[in-house]
Amino acid sequence: MLNSILGTELTLTSFLLCTGVSLLLGIGTALVAGYRSRSTQSLAITLAILPAVVQAVIMLVNGSIGAGIAVTGAFSLVRFRSAPGTAREIAAIFLAMAIGLATGMGYIGLAVLLFLLLGGAMLALTALRFGQQEDPTRILKITIPEDLDYDGLFDDLFERYTTAHTLEKVKTTNMGTLYELRYRITLRQTPVPKIFLDELRCRNGNLNITCCREENRESL
Repeated sequence: MLNSILGTELTLTSFLLCTGVSLLLGIGTALVAGYRSRSTQSLAITLAILPAVVQAVIMLVNGSIGAGIAVTGAFSLVRFRSAPGTAREIAAIFLAMAIGLATGMGYIGLAVLLFLLLGGAMLALTALRFGQQEDPTRILKITIPEDLDYDGLFDDLFERYTTAHTLEKVKTTNMGTLYELRYRITLRQTPVPKIFLDELRCRNGNLNITCCREENRESL
């Protein structure tokens, strides 16, 4: 089962068989990576064809593992030169590369076993929400009139509803008639208490208030 199907010479039948398995396992990898994740169509297509591409490269270099890994490693980094990838996406790409490496050497059974074990592990860990934690950090943007002194204006509210707060940025808006304050806060409880926002509105004259999560810090 774990032996290579390739002989001393590459035949059309063995090439097509390896390519077909690579594509099927690549599609499976794309489906696994997209499970409960906001993956893009571009990533899904890449994961679907990457094992076949790696397999073809390994076959073209006549089984030279060092040369094959060097070339496919360069291929795998192309996407991340233009767009940051999450840790989950990088893991999926490495899995697709490993599958392509196995099929490129003719180890179809090993490639299937690798996909079942690692793909199953990814699905199980995702379903169990392994490592997922509720982040109480939020970005709070408050708009105030230009004649309102913002220094210490909301300190008592922050003491009551947050464990930490930092004023990160102040900028003028609406031709200088308004100030926009950007705070990084750590809530005492999640989700954001409505009474907290209501009390902020009483202080800023019922102008715009935005409270949102931080930008994704998972990108590598």
